[in-house]
Amino acid sequence: METQNLTEGVSMPRIGDKAPVFKAVTTQGEINFPLQYQGSWIILFSHPADFTPVCTSEFMTFASMEDQFVKANCKLVGLSVDGLYSHIAWLRTIKEKIEYRGMKNLEIKFPLIEDITMEVAKKYGMIQPGESSTKAVRAVFVIDPKGIIRTIIYYPLSLGRNFDELYRVIVALQTADAFSVATPADWRPGDDVIVPPAGSCGAAKERMEGKQEMTCYDWFFCTKKIDKEKVLSTILKKQE
Repeated sequence: METQNLTEGVSMPRIGDKAPVFKAVTTQGEINFPLQYQGSWIILFSHPADFTPVCTSEFMTFASMEDQFVKANCKLVGLSVDGLYSHIAWLRTIKEKIEYRGMKNLEIKFPLIEDITMEVAKKYGMIQPGESSTKAVRAVFVIDPKGIIRTIIYYPLSLGRNFDELYRVIVALQTADAFSVATPADWRPGDDVIVPPAGSCGAAKERMEGKQEMTCYDWFFCTKKIDKEKVLSTILKKQE
């Protein structure tokens, strides 16, 4: 029985799956997820508990970057297994009392899900019994405008997330989709992107002879330039 419980706790969707559907009460009212977010990218993220220091630093960072994510057509949705009134009290405390790294008076405008039954957390495999059976780990699910899971990142309770990386993921995924390319290690807008491998011997020969506008290190590894301005003008959405 114990093994079955552990297995149940870590069941989770995979990259390429449809995001599990749920309705939930949040600090911004009831949501129907991910249906009401169709057409937008989503970061669904869990945190272990309200009124904890690492989570407080993360929520403040997300709040300070929310406009940046919105301009990239990305909505934020948080979750923990705490109740709604705990959420509200914690977010009020953040706004009224906490100053951290120059951030203060921050209002958390994105929804924070109440999940005291752990129903949503279990659907998304956010409860990792080896870490904690009563708290969600720091999970991140990036979901595209069609409701497909595109990225999954997990952090333990003690490790705060890198929010520049989460933003980079959103921009990189949209760049890959828009330009039919891949992005290399540590890619940032303006860096070279990777062209898909040649699909024939003739195409591979043309690449190596320099007959296309790209840089080839070998027949299977070619890059090309996409200007930073072109990437950002394609990806970033101005607020109405």
